[in-house]
Amino acid sequence: MTDEARALAAALGLAPHPEGGFFRETFRAPLVVRAPQGERAASTAIYFLLPGGSFSALHRIRSDEVWHHYEGDPLELHTLDEAGVHEVVLLGRDIARGQRPQHVVAAGVWQGAVPAGERFTLCGCTVAPGFDFADFDMPSREELVGRFPQHRAWVEKLTRA
Repeated sequence: MTDEARALAAALGLAPHPEGGFFRETFRAPLVVRAPQGERAASTAIYFLLPGGSFSALHRIRSDEVWHHYEGDPLELHTLDEAGVHEVVLLGRDIARGQRPQHVVAAGVWQGAVPAGERFTLCGCTVAPGFDFADFDMPSREELVGRFPQHRAWVEKLTRA
């Protein structure tokens, strides 16, 4: 991790995330809603930092998630739906080059991310209904390759052995 990324993680009070990278919850709505998965905060938000050379492992959650790019290198956000459709969105600030500052990942869609540079990517993620680790699913590489054999190469890139 670069000194710049390390300083940013410290300044924002970020801690390691199970999928990779570093995070800190910054908001949890006081309003509680009844969702299919149970009672949840209406929404939550986090800072999420991925150092260069790292990745966010493929996972899915049971709520919609909006990614916001804040600073650093662009981010390759990979999604995979149950039909096996793989898409890549480049989050960043250079709109003229096709980057987008935000992207929505629908509930239940597999997602993983990797910085498109060597420094770091700082994003925010807003989840509604709010995030709960009970709604977080991060299966093994073997399980995902078995489910999506046509995407073996990038599944292996975005999972840990």
